[in-house]
Amino acid sequence: MHNETGSRRLRLAADELSREPKAAFRRKAHAEQSEEVDRMVARAAARAKEGDREAVRYLYLRYSDNVYGYVRSIVRDDHEAEDVTQHVFAKVMTVIGKYDPTVAPFRVWVLRLAHNVAIDHLRKRRAIPTEEVFGSDERGDEASTERSQCLRDALDTLPEEQRTVVVLRHVIGLTPPEIAESMGRSESSVHGLHHRGRRALQEQLAEMESGPTTSRPRLAA
Repeated sequence: MHNETGSRRLRLAADELSREPKAAFRRKAHAEQSEEVDRMVARAAARAKEGDREAVRYLYLRYSDNVYGYVRSIVRDDHEAEDVTQHVFAKVMTVIGKYDPTVAPFRVWVLRLAHNVAIDHLRKRRAIPTEEVFGSDERGDEASTERSQCLRDALDTLPEEQRTVVVLRHVIGLTPPEIAESMGRSESSVHGLHHRGRRALQEQLAEMESGPTTSRPRLAA
Protein backbone atom coordinates (compact mmCIF):
# COMPACT_ATOMS: atom_id res chain seq x y z
CA MET A 1 0.00 0.00 0.00
CA HIS A 2 1.30 3.42 -0.95
CA ASN A 3 0.08 4.98 2.29
CA GLU A 4 2.20 2.53 4.29
CA THR A 5 5.19 3.15 2.03
CA GLY A 6 4.78 6.91 2.32
CA SER A 7 4.58 6.67 6.12
CA ARG A 8 7.69 4.51 6.25
CA ARG A 9 9.67 6.89 4.05
CA LEU A 10 8.63 9.87 6.18
CA ARG A 11 9.62 8.01 9.34
CA LEU A 12 13.01 7.10 7.88
CA ALA A 13 13.47 10.66 6.69
CA ALA A 14 12.82 11.93 10.21
CA ASP A 15 15.43 9.55 11.62
CA GLU A 16 17.97 10.52 8.96
CA LEU A 17 17.39 14.24 9.44
CA SER A 18 18.13 13.79 13.13
CA ARG A 19 21.48 12.04 12.81
CA GLU A 20 23.07 12.54 9.38
CA PRO A 21 24.87 15.64 8.06
CA LYS A 22 23.92 17.23 4.78
CA ALA A 23 26.91 15.64 3.05
CA ALA A 24 25.52 12.19 3.86
CA PHE A 25 22.23 12.99 2.12
CA ARG A 26 24.18 14.22 -0.91
CA ARG A 27 26.29 11.07 -1.10
CA LYS A 28 23.21 8.88 -0.69
CA ALA A 29 21.32 10.67 -3.47
CA HIS A 30 24.28 10.35 -5.81
CA ALA A 31 24.70 6.66 -4.99
CA GLU A 32 21.04 5.94 -5.74
CA GLN A 33 21.28 7.71 -9.06
CA SER A 34 24.22 5.74 -10.39
CA GLU A 35 25.23 5.74 -14.01
CA GLU A 36 23.99 2.18 -14.43
CA VAL A 37 20.52 3.05 -13.14
CA ASP A 38 20.43 6.12 -15.37
CA ARG A 39 21.27 3.96 -18.40
CA MET A 40 18.56 1.44 -17.50
CA VAL A 41 16.00 4.21 -17.06
CA ALA A 42 17.00 5.80 -20.36
CA ARG A 43 16.57 2.46 -22.16
CA ALA A 44 13.21 1.88 -20.49
CA ALA A 45 12.01 5.37 -21.45
CA ALA A 46 13.07 4.77 -25.06
CA ARG A 47 11.17 1.46 -25.15
CA ALA A 48 8.17 3.07 -23.48
CA LYS A 49 8.06 5.59 -26.33
CA GLU A 50 7.65 2.63 -28.68
CA GLY A 51 4.66 1.36 -26.69
CA ASP A 52 6.44 -1.26 -24.58
CA ARG A 53 4.16 -1.80 -21.57
CA GLU A 54 6.87 -3.69 -19.66
CA ALA A 55 9.10 -0.64 -19.94
CA VAL A 56 6.32 1.51 -18.49
CA ARG A 57 5.93 -1.05 -15.71
CA TYR A 58 9.66 -0.79 -14.95
CA LEU A 59 9.43 3.00 -14.76
CA TYR A 60 6.40 2.68 -12.49
CA LEU A 61 8.17 0.31 -10.10
CA ARG A 62 11.26 2.52 -10.10
CA TYR A 63 9.54 5.87 -9.50
CA SER A 64 6.04 5.27 -8.10
CA ASP A 65 7.18 5.77 -4.50
CA ASN A 66 8.92 9.03 -5.44
CA VAL A 67 5.87 10.27 -7.32
CA TYR A 68 3.59 9.26 -4.45
CA GLY A 69 5.74 11.12 -1.90
CA TYR A 70 5.77 14.24 -4.05
CA VAL A 71 2.04 14.13 -4.80
CA ARG A 72 1.29 13.54 -1.11
CA SER A 73 3.11 16.79 -0.28
CA ILE A 74 0.70 18.61 -2.61
CA VAL A 75 -2.70 16.98 -2.06
CA ARG A 76 -1.98 16.26 1.64
CA ASP A 77 -4.09 13.10 1.77
CA ASP A 78 -2.81 9.52 1.56
CA HIS A 79 -5.68 8.02 -0.41
CA GLU A 80 -5.97 10.89 -2.86
CA ALA A 81 -2.21 10.77 -3.38
CA GLU A 82 -2.50 7.08 -4.26
CA ASP A 83 -5.21 7.82 -6.84
CA VAL A 84 -3.26 10.73 -8.32
CA THR A 85 -0.13 8.57 -8.57
CA GLN A 86 -2.06 6.06 -10.65
CA HIS A 87 -3.30 8.89 -12.88
CA VAL A 88 0.25 10.15 -13.33
CA PHE A 89 1.49 6.84 -14.70
CA ALA A 90 -1.61 6.39 -16.82
CA LYS A 91 -0.75 9.76 -18.34
CA VAL A 92 2.89 8.75 -18.77
CA MET A 93 1.74 6.16 -21.31
CA THR A 94 0.03 8.87 -23.38
CA VAL A 95 2.67 11.62 -23.20
CA ILE A 96 5.94 9.64 -23.04
CA GLY A 97 6.49 10.49 -26.71
CA LYS A 98 7.12 14.10 -25.67
CA TYR A 99 9.88 13.15 -23.25
CA ASP A 100 13.30 14.40 -24.34
CA PRO A 101 16.17 12.90 -22.30
CA THR A 102 18.51 15.66 -23.49
CA VAL A 103 16.36 18.26 -21.69
CA ALA A 104 15.89 16.58 -18.29
CA PRO A 105 16.42 13.19 -16.61
CA PHE A 106 13.29 11.03 -16.52
CA ARG A 107 12.99 11.39 -12.73
CA VAL A 108 12.75 15.17 -13.11
CA TRP A 109 10.35 14.94 -16.07
CA VAL A 110 7.97 12.55 -14.29
CA LEU A 111 7.90 14.72 -11.14
CA ARG A 112 7.06 17.75 -13.26
CA LEU A 113 4.24 15.74 -14.80
CA ALA A 114 3.14 14.64 -11.32
CA HIS A 115 3.05 18.27 -10.20
CA ASN A 116 0.73 19.22 -13.07
CA VAL A 117 -1.59 16.25 -12.47
CA ALA A 118 -1.73 16.95 -8.72
CA ILE A 119 -2.52 20.64 -9.27
CA ASP A 120 -5.27 19.72 -11.74
CA HIS A 121 -6.66 17.34 -9.14
CA LEU A 122 -6.77 20.09 -6.52
CA ARG A 123 -8.56 22.43 -8.90
CA LYS A 124 -11.26 19.84 -9.56
CA ARG A 125 -11.64 18.70 -5.98
CA ARG A 126 -14.47 20.13 -3.93
CA ALA A 127 -13.34 21.90 -0.76
CA ILE A 128 -14.45 19.22 1.70
CA PRO A 129 -12.35 18.76 4.87
CA THR A 130 -10.74 15.34 5.14
CA GLU A 131 -8.85 13.56 7.88
CA GLU A 132 -6.15 10.96 7.86
CA VAL A 133 -7.51 7.42 7.52
CA PHE A 134 -5.22 4.45 8.10
CA GLY A 135 -5.86 0.99 6.70
CA SER A 136 -7.08 -1.60 9.20
CA ASP A 137 -4.17 -3.86 8.27
CA GLU A 138 -1.47 -1.27 8.95
CA ARG A 139 1.25 -2.61 11.24
CA GLY A 140 3.91 -0.97 13.35
CA ASP A 141 4.47 -0.07 16.97
CA GLU A 142 2.65 2.88 18.47
CA ALA A 143 5.78 5.01 18.81
CA SER A 144 6.69 4.59 15.12
CA THR A 145 3.16 5.46 14.03
CA GLU A 146 3.22 8.53 16.25
CA ARG A 147 6.58 9.72 14.87
CA SER A 148 5.33 9.30 11.31
CA GLN A 149 2.10 11.18 12.01
CA CYS A 150 4.00 13.89 13.87
CA LEU A 151 6.33 14.56 10.94
CA ARG A 152 3.42 14.49 8.50
CA ASP A 153 1.46 16.98 10.58
CA ALA A 154 4.50 19.23 10.84
CA LEU A 155 5.06 19.11 7.07
CA ASP A 156 1.43 20.04 6.50
CA THR A 157 1.97 23.33 8.36
CA LEU A 158 4.61 24.53 5.88
CA PRO A 159 3.78 26.78 2.90
CA GLU A 160 3.36 24.68 -0.25
CA GLU A 161 6.69 25.50 -1.91
CA GLN A 162 8.71 24.99 1.29
CA ARG A 163 6.95 21.68 1.89
CA THR A 164 7.62 20.58 -1.68
CA VAL A 165 11.34 21.38 -1.46
CA VAL A 166 11.74 19.57 1.89
CA VAL A 167 9.95 16.47 0.56
CA LEU A 168 11.91 16.43 -2.70
CA ARG A 169 15.21 16.89 -0.86
CA HIS A 170 14.86 14.61 2.15
CA VAL A 171 12.17 12.07 1.24
CA ILE A 172 12.73 11.63 -2.49
CA GLY A 173 16.44 12.51 -2.46
CA LEU A 174 16.75 14.95 -5.36
CA THR A 175 19.68 17.35 -5.47
CA PRO A 176 19.06 21.15 -5.38
CA PRO A 177 19.68 21.52 -9.15
CA GLU A 178 17.17 18.72 -9.86
CA ILE A 179 14.63 20.32 -7.54
CA ALA A 180 15.13 23.66 -9.29
CA GLU A 181 14.56 21.96 -12.66
CA SER A 182 11.47 20.14 -11.40
CA MET A 183 9.89 23.27 -9.90
CA GLY A 184 10.95 25.73 -12.58
CA ARG A 185 12.83 27.80 -9.99
CA SER A 186 16.41 29.03 -9.69
CA GLU A 187 18.80 26.97 -7.60
CA SER A 188 19.33 29.90 -5.21
CA SER A 189 15.58 30.17 -4.59
CA VAL A 190 15.45 26.42 -3.89
CA HIS A 191 18.23 26.81 -1.31
CA GLY A 192 16.25 29.64 0.31
CA LEU A 193 13.04 27.62 0.39
CA HIS A 194 14.92 24.65 1.79
CA HIS A 195 16.54 26.71 4.53
CA ARG A 196 13.25 28.35 5.56
CA GLY A 197 11.34 25.08 5.32
CA ARG A 198 13.81 23.17 7.49
CA ARG A 199 13.83 25.94 10.08
CA ALA A 200 10.02 26.13 10.17
CA LEU A 201 9.81 22.34 10.38
CA GLN A 202 12.26 22.25 13.27
CA GLU A 203 10.27 24.92 15.11
CA GLN A 204 7.01 23.06 14.54
CA LEU A 205 8.48 19.77 15.73
CA ALA A 206 9.92 21.52 18.80
CA GLU A 207 6.47 22.94 19.56
CA MET A 208 4.95 19.47 19.22
CA GLU A 209 7.70 18.13 21.51
CA SER A 210 6.47 20.43 24.26
CA GLY A 211 3.01 18.84 24.07
CA PRO A 212 1.79 15.79 25.99
CA THR A 213 2.87 13.17 23.43
CA THR A 214 6.25 11.45 23.24
CA SER A 215 8.78 10.07 20.72
CA ARG A 216 8.71 13.12 18.49
CA PRO A 217 11.13 13.14 15.51
CA ARG A 218 13.98 15.65 15.84
CA LEU A 219 15.75 17.58 13.12
CA ALA A 220 19.41 18.47 13.11
CA ALA A 221 20.24 22.16 12.90
